[in-house]
Amino acid sequence: MITLENKLNVVVIAGASGIGRKIVSAFAEQGCNVFVCDISESHIKAFKKEFPDIFIYRADVASYEEVKTFYTHIKEQVTHIDVLVNSAGIAGPTAALEDVDPSEWATTMNINVNGMFHCIKEGIPMLKKSSNPSIVNLASSASFYGFPLRSPYTTAKWGTIGMTKTLAMELGKYNIRVNAICPGSVSGERIDRVIEADAKEQGKTIEEIKSLYVKQVSLKTFVEPEDVANLTLFLASPLGRYISGQAIGLDGHTEGLSAEL
Repeated sequence: MITLENKLNVVVIAGASGIGRKIVSAFAEQGCNVFVCDISESHIKAFKKEFPDIFIYRADVASYEEVKTFYTHIKEQVTHIDVLVNSAGIAGPTAALEDVDPSEWATTMNINVNGMFHCIKEGIPMLKKSSNPSIVNLASSASFYGFPLRSPYTTAKWGTIGMTKTLAMELGKYNIRVNAICPGSVSGERIDRVIEADAKEQGKTIEEIKSLYVKQVSLKTFVEPEDVANLTLFLASPLGRYISGQAIGLDGHTEGLSAEL
């Protein structure tokens, strides 16, 4: 088990549910000060019941003003942050590119790319004050492949890798490490919705699509949210002190993302 020697100040974006919530739990169990934002009122309400002592604020990461307000609240409580975890993201539409509505494309980019930019931009000044600063961006196994019927999502996730590697170069002189975790299909509500949409688009059953997703992975299984949380904890710990600029696959080895394999 990874143990953090120091009590870190950790910001988790979109931490009220799913992968983000597991990441919050992992850092909280280590005694860290965790600050969370999320857009879902229902998820925030449920989060407060489980973590009554953790600060959580409703913010839409696509809005720079809302992100700035979130960080203003953090600055009222601490002078620096040690870890920034960007886990906000949406799956976007499932359709051939010619059938994608421009508004859906824009929404996917605004949340998955612009939202990450907003959160990192506001976080950098506080990270510079840390003795062990780290940024962890959640990308996807789609960051390494083409992904038919998922062009907005795939484009955004390739952009995450570009941002990660560029920031690792820009921020290295401040000792800020920047990495991306690239999970495969992670068990939970989001992948269930994606599979359902994929099945509808391809005229197949949900069971057929899920079987195809599993078939595309060498280990023949989905990733669990806890796996992502554990890797995030590792990258933020002293054990990951020389890891930066990396896009780390956490997917049981994806062999491809074509419609048929």
